[in-house]
Amino acid sequence: MTPSSAFQLSNPEGLYDPSSNAYSHVAEVRAGSRLLFIAGQGGEDRDGALSPVFAEQARQALANLELALVSKGAGLAQVVKLTLLVVEHSQARLREWVAAADEAWGPNMKPTCTLIPVPRLALDGMLVEIDAVAAG
Repeated sequence: MTPSSAFQLSNPEGLYDPSSNAYSHVAEVRAGSRLLFIAGQGGEDRDGALSPVFAEQARQALANLELALVSKGAGLAQVVKLTLLVVEHSQARLREWVAAADEAWGPNMKPTCTLIPVPRLALDGMLVEIDAVAAG
């Protein structure tokens, strides 16, 4: 995937390199770009089932996000901002998230992201939820 011409991701000098944690510091969206706001996507499959494994939920949540984007003619390459809600956040879960994000975005810069630890999410057993803003 290549970054969209509608925006530019960057990591300014003087800030640490966040790439090992799967995000960028800044996203600049150009005027006149179409914006998509995607509601929080969890790790449930098409039938609503949730794996008890965080890494599997993270991959499924990203797949669900991609399906929502594709429905509007976009893809993960157009995502500029993520909000990531994680139940029982830990360094281990962060590493699993980074692996899922690296798989989804490959070597490209990752979107800006805020990770928020939470005590629970909307559904019993839900461990991760991702909302997104895309520009294209």
